[in-house]
Amino acid sequence: MIPMAGLPEYDPETGRMTTGHEWDGIKELNTPLPVWWVWVFYACIVWAIGYVILFPAIPLGETNTPGLLGWHSRSVLDTQVEAANQRYHQEKVARLAALDITAVLADPDLREYARRAGAVIFKENCAPCHQAGGAGTYGFPTLADDEWLWGGTPEAIQTTILHGIRDSENYPDTRFNAMPAFTYLSPEDQEAVADYVLASSSGTLPEGRGKEVFSENCALCHASAGEGPVPDGNQMLGGPALNNAIWLYRGDREAILSQIRQPQNSVMPGWATRLKESDIKAVAVYVHDLGGGR
Repeated sequence: MIPMAGLPEYDPETGRMTTGHEWDGIKELNTPLPVWWVWVFYACIVWAIGYVILFPAIPLGETNTPGLLGWHSRSVLDTQVEAANQRYHQEKVARLAALDITAVLADPDLREYARRAGAVIFKENCAPCHQAGGAGTYGFPTLADDEWLWGGTPEAIQTTILHGIRDSENYPDTRFNAMPAFTYLSPEDQEAVADYVLASSSGTLPEGRGKEVFSENCALCHASAGEGPVPDGNQMLGGPALNNAIWLYRGDREAILSQIRQPQNSVMPGWATRLKESDIKAVAVYVHDLGGGR
């Protein structure tokens, strides 16, 4: 119902003036707000203006007004986090940095702390390549199985994290190998050895030209039966096993041929200058405990 508008008038029943609005004969009184309410309202306005002046308040695109006090909730959080770190973690971090990784693994409490801390560091730094939980993907090895190119012992994992793979530009002690392009082989020999590798991945070692080419050109790094860096092979060569279904660059015939003719040699950066010593040990413990560490 649209109100009827009229002139304000005196209401004898209440002794107050009306607003001039009327709904179905019901007139609206012009009742003043309580004085205390009005003063609280004014105080809130003054407080809001003071807040805008003193604290960060007004958004300005990607930033905001800083406020005269320069206060920010993030600085308070940083202070609280730092206090918590010192209170709860300082002693464990110091022990983690001082002990070698074998001693860390021998201490159940410190090992559990390192594993939990390593999980966080891994997610922030390693998961973009190795995926969550070390599941791996095309071009980036799985860290949760028993296949280790450079060794799955805690010390070997720590060394790999410290110096990286083929990161000789930054780390002279980096793990290094490089599969050459076997362009000097005839196309027929390339296809023969590709077929041999594909067959060996299924558990068979067929006789013929492929086996001969493999023995003459590939066995030095991948071992005589393609078993790779197992106890009988040379771990420091970093040649992957070829006698199983675990592939870094896919395992179909075309992918194997491509790796023979134009191999991919990916690079893992070293982390010695990027992470603290305690963080590197924590990540090594976490990776070792994913399930495939030796």
